[in-house]
Amino acid sequence: PVKLLRENQKRKVSVNADFSGRDLGSVMADVQKEVSKIGLPEGYFVEYGGQAERMQETFVSLGAVLLLAILIVYMIMAATFESLVHPLVVMFTLPFAMVGMILILLLTGKTVSLTSLLGGLILVGVIVNAGIVLVDYINQLRARGMNRNEAIIQGGVTKLRTVVLINLTTILGLLPMAVRKGRMSAMMAPMALSVIGGLIVGTILTLVIVPLVYSIFDDLAEKIRKRTKRVVLKE
Repeated sequence: PVKLLRENQKRKVSVNADFSGRDLGSVMADVQKEVSKIGLPEGYFVEYGGQAERMQETFVSLGAVLLLAILIVYMIMAATFESLVHPLVVMFTLPFAMVGMILILLLTGKTVSLTSLLGGLILVGVIVNAGIVLVDYINQLRARGMNRNEAIIQGGVTKLRTVVLINLTTILGLLPMAVRKGRMSAMMAPMALSVIGGLIVGTILTLVIVPLVYSIFDDLAEKIRKRTKRVVLKE
């Protein structure tokens, strides 16, 4: 180096680099892979600053925002259904949607970046729509006197087209952003792919997971009600 820099009384050498046509996450993954191959002497270490440091800080912030978004969505659904259980039924699709999001990023060679996490944030608000439609219709059928199992089957058959169309229109709307070439596509494609992957898996599993979890939770609620009645009668 032309001059020696010091930070916290330790000598420091800075290496700066610019890049284009790729997202920061994939670039950092390659850099860290190459740096790990270097055998640093004792007392030497590598720190990442600039955009890489800010990206790590933003990851933590987005994680907190994601949890807050899930909580807000749950509270809205709880108010809509007037139940604390039915929102949990709908939100069981979220983990599977996140798996779909990660899978599509792996299949397309993308890394988890800020934009893909933003896609996950969008996914939280979108993926629950189909579950809300299905659970709400099942509740309507039961309110009309239909038994639970018949209501679940009828709800799945009747709302199949609606559930598919809700998510298909979103997928088709994001598809141009996911396949578009150019400088901006490196930033926006991971976000679009995250939502698309989550919706594909979420759509398929909504029609399986939601009815299954609905039945399990309903059985548990019925057992709790029976035990509560027994306790009241004994008193």
